[in-house]
Amino acid sequence: MEGHTSGVPQHMEQTKKLQLNMTEGRLLGKIVIFILPLIASNLLQVMYNATDMMVVGLSSEKNAVGAIGTTGSFINLTLNILMGCAVGTNIFLARNIGAKNGEEASRTVHTSLCLALLLGFVSGAFGFSISRPLLRAIGTEDRLLDLASLYTRIYFLGLPFVSITNYCIAILRANGDTRTPLKVLSMTGVLNVLLNLFFVMVCHLSVEGVALATVAANAVSAVVLVLHLTRREGYCRLSFSKLKIHKKTLLAILRLGIPAGIHGALFSFSNLLIQSSVLQVNNAVTPDGALFEPVVAGNSACINIEGFISTAIDGVYQGALTFTGQNLGARKPERIRRVMLVCYLLTTGLSLFMSGAIFLLRHPLLALYGVVEGAPGTLEAIAWSTVMTRMKICTLLYFLLGLMNVGNGILRGLGYSLVSTIIGLLGTCAFRVVWLSTVFVKFPTLEIVYLSYPISWISTALVAFAVARVLLARIIRRTRLERAKEATPEASSSNAA
Repeated sequence: MEGHTSGVPQHMEQTKKLQLNMTEGRLLGKIVIFILPLIASNLLQVMYNATDMMVVGLSSEKNAVGAIGTTGSFINLTLNILMGCAVGTNIFLARNIGAKNGEEASRTVHTSLCLALLLGFVSGAFGFSISRPLLRAIGTEDRLLDLASLYTRIYFLGLPFVSITNYCIAILRANGDTRTPLKVLSMTGVLNVLLNLFFVMVCHLSVEGVALATVAANAVSAVVLVLHLTRREGYCRLSFSKLKIHKKTLLAILRLGIPAGIHGALFSFSNLLIQSSVLQVNNAVTPDGALFEPVVAGNSACINIEGFISTAIDGVYQGALTFTGQNLGARKPERIRRVMLVCYLLTTGLSLFMSGAIFLLRHPLLALYGVVEGAPGTLEAIAWSTVMTRMKICTLLYFLLGLMNVGNGILRGLGYSLVSTIIGLLGTCAFRVVWLSTVFVKFPTLEIVYLSYPISWISTALVAFAVARVLLARIIRRTRLERAKEATPEASSSNAA
């Protein structure tokens, strides 16, 4: 019969094909299958911001690239609070899918989307109201401040769409589907580029044009993903009539998600302090009346390029988190040891390859952001020197961040999100605050600012790895004892018979 296979509706067959069995079979191939579309979709999300900066560089506004780069840490500070709960959704839903608890999985889906909408509006209003005062507080001044404030305010107006998009993606990933987000983000990524070009080249707008393009692309992503969930079968099916916040489910999501959100927010806060230190260096070396802020421009361009590495290795982090959650739910903690090994190897290889490629291609890549080598003493030379300093100290050592992220993903997948947050708080946030308030004060150079990154990455990665190994060993022992107890009555009844 057309449209059916063995009596099963075609859309149900399609849903099954998109799902990945994470609790059985060889892990390497399945993790690679899971993370490749995820990495691609993450890279497309980074392209939203990257195309903003590339296209806005074509406008007549010389400070446009630096202005957008200045907003990154602040936007991430707000986003990470709301995205932490999306991590909670991923972990809790993956665990219930692994345990084949369809009823609780459905409650998780509907509670999460209600939460996404609520947090989107609250976070958007918060970011809109404090954007200008906070940007001024970290040292953003004059024309740079006006442009950065305009960009962030428009961006935060569209935050509900960003929230819904990311929660829908978290739901799909928990069920092993990374291909659907890739398809949707590919479509909206092209839309974003076209709208950027339209607003900047045709309408002659600057930062406000690329901000509007990003909001529109995120709105389309949110609508398409929500409609997709309404057509799915199985654990992730969305029904508007079931949209409701279930208290117990919400508390479970928040228990796992709030620590991740706090961790991300504090991580972004430490980056905000670093941004403030970069602005101090910029103000010290930039002559009065300069056409643009060279250190800010170089730093912003390099951060944007590094975003491609960080989001790629975030795909491995998501794989570690989801595979850990599903295997824990299926009571197969022994497999998590292999998940750890595979993810550590993948994140190291991926980040080293991407870092090396970016360094080798630095000239054409940076030219896209308007950063080129200039004659000694010029503003262009200062911007180029900034990029080279950051690349040698941070970009080439990005594999350390990947190792740190995998450790955090394993801990959160095991249900120890608070432990992960404490380790991250001490190893990255607290360390950077102390470093900037002591070492940087005595030696106020870019080298000192950038050294805070790799030192915090490696120290946090080592502690997260050690703690994850200890906690996983405990879970394995407890699971084996539970299995032995369950097997004892069966053995006794068999002997009696």
